[in-house]
This record gives sequence, C-alpha cells and structure tokens, in this order.
Amino acid sequence: MTNKIPLAGVIGSPIAHSKSPHLHNYWLKRYGLPGFYIPLDVSQADLKSVLAEMPKMGFVGANVTIPHKETVLGLADIVTDRAALIGAANTLIFRADGKLHADNTDGYGFVENLRANSDWDPAAGPAAILGAGGAARAVIASLLEVGVTEIRISNRTRTRADALRAEFGSKLTVHEWVQAGNMLDGARTVVNTTALGMTGKPDLKVPLDALSPRAVVSDLVYTPLRTNFLEKAAQNGCQTVDGLGMLLHQAAPGFERWFGHRPEVDEDTRNHVLNA
Repeated sequence: MTNKIPLAGVIGSPIAHSKSPHLHNYWLKRYGLPGFYIPLDVSQADLKSVLAEMPKMGFVGANVTIPHKETVLGLADIVTDRAALIGAANTLIFRADGKLHADNTDGYGFVENLRANSDWDPAAGPAAILGAGGAARAVIASLLEVGVTEIRISNRTRTRADALRAEFGSKLTVHEWVQAGNMLDGARTVVNTTALGMTGKPDLKVPLDALSPRAVVSDLVYTPLRTNFLEKAAQNGCQTVDGLGMLLHQAAPGFERWFGHRPEVDEDTRNHVLNA
C-alpha cells in the first residue's frame, strides 16, 4: 500500500488571481516535501458536496476565500474560538477522524506582518481602523488579543461599524466617515482594511494631517504594493507595512498543519510571490 501524496488548495470563486498556489508550491519545493497545492473554483451551490469529497481524493486541508469564508463555518464540525469570533474561516483541516476543522489565521498574519516589518508596539497607544468588513473583523480581534486598549473605527456605511462596536465591546469607538481623518490623532496603529487604493478602485481619500509620525501604518491592499495611502504616511515620517506580508504570514500555520513543516517567511519567499 502506498501513502497518498498530500493535497491542499484554495477554494473560492473566482480564484485564478490567487497568489496562494505560487506561495505554497514554492514552500513545498523549497523544503523538498511531497504534495501539491491547487486553485479550486467552487460555486456556493457546490461547496458542501466538494468539501465532502475532497478527503477521499487525498486533500489534507484547504484555504478558503471569497465568497465562502463565512459559509464554511456552518459546514465545519469544529470551529476555533478565533474563527467564531471573526465570523469567518480561511483555513480548513480534513482530520483523520473525518471531522472538518475550521480556523482563521488572518489576524495572526496581520500581527506577524507588523512585528516582522516594523518596531510596532501594540501597547503604545490607540489603533485606528478604516473599514468594517471581514478583514476589519480579523484585524480588530487580533489587536484586542495582543492588548490594544482602544480601537477607533470608521466605515463609509456607519451601521456596519456600529455592529462591530456592539459585538466587540467598549474598547471600540465609532467615528463618522467624513471625520475619519480626525480619529488618526494620537493613533499609534493605523490600518486600511478597505479595498480603496487597490488597482482599479478609487483612492482612499482620508486626510492624514492628524497622523503622528510615530504611528505604524498598514494597508491590507497589496496590488499595488505601495498604495498612495502608504506613500503619504511614509512622507509623514511613519513606518509603513504593505499587505503582502499578511498574505504570507497567514499561510504559514496552514502549511505546517497540512505538510508537517513550519515554513519561513523571508525575503526569498516574498520575492518569489511578487515575481510569480
């Protein structure tokens, strides 16, 4: 009897744009490990049946992206506390006992990216978050976990920010979108979680006049790598952290669980994904 070659992949729709296959297959080759990681374009209607069949084909796990990150929580047998708190999963494990395990490593990836690329101190002062979608949920949960005591949030649709305040509690304060620039005053962590500034999208036009040069500023957008938001923050003297590192760091825990080796997120990894 021969052992199956372990398979993993990323499930979404559309999925052809994903950088995850380039990243995981690079790590597999780099460490000489058996396995393959492939993109899987799966519709919402087929998600449940596909997940049920994947372990039979040799899949040990998968990443999940838009539009399945919330849906998959209802299909999993085991949901980690952080995935439940964020309300979405991005990492699945097909366990040997047949159970589907769902986790979320986005917040971990966000924090590790800041730690690796700046002298960020979560205890230095308030955080200011632009946006109130799924990415913002992961960022907020991770910031609270590492001890940030005040989080200011602003979103174009205020009701979504208010919902996060109601869910995550009194450490969050909501600011009107038209006043978002004011909430940057005194903030030591500033994060754009919106798609504004992404290639093909309008620019993020929040004024940065109140931004402290001591702030660490991050943009989850990584196409382009250096958004106008980050450029303006850098001109203000801030340390800036692009969004590609979050993609790289969030991938590491899943890779380790599926293929048994903790991959290193370094300059070679980053350059490979950038050039893929």
